[in-house]
Amino acid sequence: MRTELISEPAGPDRPNEDFTALALPASGQGGALAVLDGVTPPAVAPGCAHSVPWYCARLGGALTELSVSRRDLTLPGVLSAAISRTAEAHAATCDLSHPRTPQATVAAARWDEAVVEYLVLCDAVLLLEAPDGTVTPVLDDRLARLPRAALRSAAVVDGTLRNKEGGFFTAAADPAVARRAVSGTAPRGSVRAVAALSDGAARWTETFGEGDWAELFAVLRGRGAAALVERVRELERGDAEARVRLGGAKTHDDATVVFVEL
Repeated sequence: MRTELISEPAGPDRPNEDFTALALPASGQGGALAVLDGVTPPAVAPGCAHSVPWYCARLGGALTELSVSRRDLTLPGVLSAAISRTAEAHAATCDLSHPRTPQATVAAARWDEAVVEYLVLCDAVLLLEAPDGTVTPVLDDRLARLPRAALRSAAVVDGTLRNKEGGFFTAAADPAVARRAVSGTAPRGSVRAVAALSDGAARWTETFGEGDWAELFAVLRGRGAAALVERVRELERGDAEARVRLGGAKTHDDATVVFVEL
């Protein structure tokens, strides 16, 4: 089994708000991976004493452990249990009802000798490669389908779209959101490799149009995850002044990639 993982912060002056993990159970059969992209908090305190990295470490750690130890749960069930465990860790000290309580996007996969399970919530990306080289993206496109004008106002987003029907969903404090994730299964024999990316790394395709998902996967397989992230950084620096592709988005974002050849 070949595995590769990279997680690079947006810059040296700020913490990496992504989380990534890869687990290979001691049984020697199967495994699990997870990528979480923490939602950058607003300037005004969101009623929580904890940072986004703290939240992602808690949620990602619980998600990874439960993915391995609770094979009786589906991945949505695992995510629900992980959210509940994380919420319990700070419910007594923090306002978890605040729309900007610490939260994250999620991409996860789990496999054994028979099946590959997958789950995506919000704008993280999961890619499944078939034995013939066909690449199938697993995407939650609800955020991408919203009008750009509506997303320019944080008040509108938080009041009417964030974790709201007709808007988009992230993993925050409500375990019921796990039912909103895009999830499913594929026969183990139909998947030879899996890749998960935070949206900072997925900019290679989604923002800069360097190639489609199959071409991105070819870069991971041929040149590696570090080469993909470095190319994203080059493109970000090149667009920093003209803002042709980035528009109003931040120049650099945390960029995380996990690649697993099953």
